Amino acid sequence: MAKEGEAMAMEIDEKKPQVSDQINPKFSINVLQLLKSAQMQHGLRHGDYTRYRRYCTARLRRLYKSLKFTHGQGKYNKRVITESTVTEVRYLHVLLYTAERAWSHAMEKRQLPDGPNARQRIYLIGRLRKAVKWATLFAQLCAVKGDSRTSLEAEAYASYMKGNLLFELDRNWDTALMNFKSARAVYEELGKYGDIENQVLCRERVEELEPSIRYCLHKAGESNIKTSELLDIGKMEGPALDLFKAKLEAVMDEARSQQAASMTEFSWLGHRFPIANAKTRVSILKAQELEKDLLGPAADSLPAEKKVVMFDKIFAAYHDARSCIRKDLVNAGNAENVKDDLNGLDKAVSAVLGQRTIERNQLLVSIAKSKFTKHRDDKGEKATKPEGLVRLYDLLIQNTTDLSDLVTSGRDRTPEEVAFAEEYALKNLVFRAGRCFYLAKSYSLAGKRTEAYVLYCRARSLAESTLHKLQDMSNSDKVMIQDLKVLYDNSRSNICIEHAAGIMEEEKAPEKLSKGVSTISLMEGGKKPEKFLLEKLDVYESSVGDPNTKGVPHIEAFPPAFQSVPRNPIVLDIAFNSIEFPSLEHRMKKDKKGFISRLWR
Repeated sequence: MAKEGEAMAMEIDEKKPQVSDQINPKFSINVLQLLKSAQMQHGLRHGDYTRYRRYCTARLRRLYKSLKFTHGQGKYNKRVITESTVTEVRYLHVLLYTAERAWSHAMEKRQLPDGPNARQRIYLIGRLRKAVKWATLFAQLCAVKGDSRTSLEAEAYASYMKGNLLFELDRNWDTALMNFKSARAVYEELGKYGDIENQVLCRERVEELEPSIRYCLHKAGESNIKTSELLDIGKMEGPALDLFKAKLEAVMDEARSQQAASMTEFSWLGHRFPIANAKTRVSILKAQELEKDLLGPAADSLPAEKKVVMFDKIFAAYHDARSCIRKDLVNAGNAENVKDDLNGLDKAVSAVLGQRTIERNQLLVSIAKSKFTKHRDDKGEKATKPEGLVRLYDLLIQNTTDLSDLVTSGRDRTPEEVAFAEEYALKNLVFRAGRCFYLAKSYSLAGKRTEAYVLYCRARSLAESTLHKLQDMSNSDKVMIQDLKVLYDNSRSNICIEHAAGIMEEEKAPEKLSKGVSTISLMEGGKKPEKFLLEKLDVYESSVGDPNTKGVPHIEAFPPAFQSVPRNPIVLDIAFNSIEFPSLEHRMKKDKKGFISRLWR
């Protein structure tokens, strides 16, 4: 009996966890997959933290309403989520999205145009502290209410948030390093299991955490990594890297400020303009560093989209420099020498900005040309229309005209300025030839052979004359000469094609006209439908046919068919000519004539 009692006790002990699991089920959340999906769909694909924060707010509102966990309508009553509160997985979602909302708000402040000021930085750090608080609570409750995988992911998420806070505070680099390493270890382990999508996400997160770990090692003095290597790391993409990039940008600004102290003048076309303002020096130095990356030997390996982003950063830097110069002009007063130097510097910076604008638009033209030559069957990217290239060439023509006017606006022009203006005048002709060619393409696609033929002839003559001028120059651009030769050959071939197509269309015009006249019909496809609407008014049936087909509604036949119309009977009066009627003169009224009327006969 004792043995039976022990056996019964063992069976009861074994069944207890199963019963408790049924009463308190373990929740499962794929934290990283959930967050990545929400971030990519609601703004962070393009770095829009404002949109993502609003999504988190709307998501929390829906969760609170569905859980009936609101905080009161009039007076705010704080309701805390504890272990006993979590009866559904949505309570854990509330904590997760609250942490995400606080983090995205902090990152939104970090992305302000001029950077956060002292007050905004305090608010930013406060939001990061809130994110750490909610992420820690999320991890604690997941450890009790979630399964083992959910608990691990929640711990990694909380460690990542703590590392972000310390990273922004610029202190306790050892603790920040420990938190980032802890998160990386969890994601490395989770990346070995699960489905393919989850493994890819975990590996991506490990790669995103690597730059922050290396930067923490650099700041803690445990690594000999150089600033150039940090810049290479900063070229990676991902929401987890935005804080690292902001920190790296701040470091680079400090380095530029130290380097700009030795930069005293700006050289342009044989002129040297002194730079007194420190902010102007830093902005110009930043633009020149980006130009080295963009125009250097490694630029060929950069994708076109990356180059466009770099051009935008160069424009922003030069615009900042120009705004600083113009503020100095306002504050210069009556100092003529200072004003002359500032006006010259403003002209030089504007000219360089114009050059970079032309280079960027040329890059856009090359991208559009690569898409223009693709087949229409390619489903990956939409093919470019010739009208789009015409608009880009219009911009280039306007840019070169503005730049030439700017350079030639001075009275005493140097030989460098004259050569510069001539070079861009030739580029203007090149762009005009390209615009004429693609305008002819658009007319050709529209079936206007005569206009296309004339425009191709104009493009060929422009290309030929510009080609002779470029070949006569000693330092001409070989790439531009090669492009002009291709344009000239394409214009000649298209002239022949349009001429032949025009003759063929003219020969076939009478045949086409006669065929069209012979097959003309006011009915769809020349066939009469079975019944029209007016013939089946007593039947509940659609008169427009199947909604999935592009058919013409059959209301009534047009023109209407001939119908017999009842008329009055025709009566032939054949007795009229044979009857002799009596005279009625004696019944007619006679006129009375007087004496006076006889005199006027």
